Amino acid sequence: MRRKPAVAGTFYPAEREDLNKLMDLLCEGSPGEKLNAKGVLVPHAGYVYSGRTACRVYSRVRIPERVVLLGPNHTGMGADVSVYSGDVWETPFGDVEVDGDLREILLGTGLFKADELAHLYEHSLEVQLPFLLRYAEAPFSILPVVLGHLDYEKARTLGRFLGEKLKDAPALIVISSDMSHYINAEEARRKDRILISAMERLATDELYFKAVQYNITMCGFIPAVVGIEAVKVLGARQGVLIDYTNSGEVTGDYERVVAYAGMMFV
Repeated sequence: MRRKPAVAGTFYPAEREDLNKLMDLLCEGSPGEKLNAKGVLVPHAGYVYSGRTACRVYSRVRIPERVVLLGPNHTGMGADVSVYSGDVWETPFGDVEVDGDLREILLGTGLFKADELAHLYEHSLEVQLPFLLRYAEAPFSILPVVLGHLDYEKARTLGRFLGEKLKDAPALIVISSDMSHYINAEEARRKDRILISAMERLATDELYFKAVQYNITMCGFIPAVVGIEAVKVLGARQGVLIDYTNSGEVTGDYERVVAYAGMMFV
């Protein structure tokens, strides 16, 4: 089973040449030293809005032969913990294989469910693949996981299980999330600083409960809890903020923005 792109032509160009041109523009500049990060947090909006932030993260990370993608479920379809059940994801830059062996390991825990429906139209993971393909130095496989609403204890348990299963199978964990939505830029920065601080300290309880308490509209705070718990098991000691911006930098409208953060967990 092959997954066709759902948002090529809207979130990013559908044609390889056009996509290359846009990414050349967004990703210009020296990437700096590459690190062996355990995980990253990257945005998933249209490339013209958040692509530069994504580039600044991916250009500084060594991409291993296995990538675990964790994103929120925007469509509401499928299982709450959905591991893609097919074999290949198509992109304008070529096909990417799904890691069937790792999928079977996770399904064996009973915490993950093989599912196609949650992935069918979901954009949060799809938009990461062109960046991964641009910066990877060797072929890699992916394990796409879409997460619905989970309570904190279940999210933490999932993350710890994932980390344990990856101890003998090195991987980069990619957490896909935008930050605050549709508020003014100053309020977004103030609210997002609360959650970024928690992520810098790998404090997933603080991340989860303050997102709820202060109604901070970070769409991927649950994938972030899962991903950060996993990277903690893998030895990460801190989160490092690489970039923070918002859609107003492109549109000129700072009264109603979507904000974007880029982080590495090392």
